[in-house]
Amino acid sequence: MTAIPRAIPEHRESGHRFDADRHWAASLSLAFEPRGGVTRMTRSRHQGPLRVQRPFHPEGADGACHVYLLHPPGGLVSGDALTISARVASGARALLTTPAANKLYKADSHGVAWSQHTHLIVDDGGILEWLPQETIAFDGSRGEQYTTIDITGTGRCLGWEVMALGRPASHLPYVSGRIEQRFQLIRDGQPLWLERQPLDPAHRRFQGRWGQGGATVQATLWAVGVDDEPAAIEALRETLPASPRWAVTVRHGVLLLRYLGGERNDAWALCQRAWEVLRPRLAGRDAHVPRIWLT
Repeated sequence: MTAIPRAIPEHRESGHRFDADRHWAASLSLAFEPRGGVTRMTRSRHQGPLRVQRPFHPEGADGACHVYLLHPPGGLVSGDALTISARVASGARALLTTPAANKLYKADSHGVAWSQHTHLIVDDGGILEWLPQETIAFDGSRGEQYTTIDITGTGRCLGWEVMALGRPASHLPYVSGRIEQRFQLIRDGQPLWLERQPLDPAHRRFQGRWGQGGATVQATLWAVGVDDEPAAIEALRETLPASPRWAVTVRHGVLLLRYLGGERNDAWALCQRAWEVLRPRLAGRDAHVPRIWLT
């Protein structure tokens, strides 16, 4: 297995503390391989409150293996440290999602941060779809969110991150705290997309028109391995509702769609519709909406 980049720090041993050194770790490691023409989940190792439901094959035996990642606490608090890794072997197809929104709660009185590190590995000839439901950051939340995607050869991957800052409907905007996001997408050892984004209401880029512009919701969808990228972009522009809130481009073989606005439902609907357009070009099949999204 490809080694987790050094940028991801080693986690300390978990301990039930309630001071500035609190640290509660949880981890989940998954692997998918083709067995008899069917993608099987061949590894599911967990520590702490991170689990999966049993794998589903709603698209038939030769379709993607659907797996729901479960975090029973429902969100991250100070000291939480989640580590998720998934590997899709050659010839396997996997779709990973979550049953509900992930919540990032306000930091405690010590200002202790949380962390979430995700490492996705796609071998030559594998296909992975990483489609978690949205993340909601409460005012005062502090933490780091790192995502690394390692792809080999003709491996294909599509994923997204939808982030809502604060809870405007409850008149609780995101006006304090700090969240740092980092994305690394590497193919055959070569970095294709590296990004670091601090979300800090105290920084001038948060309100500046050249930065966040006061937007409370943002989303990024990425795809590697889409057939005929120019045609795919044209299909997105023809299908998605016209709006200055989103744009799409391709850089170094990575298709990137961005949304920046104020409506969580709009961001989610945009990403889902884009996935429906891109999926046949990525996996050769129409999109099959996970059942958990409909409950």
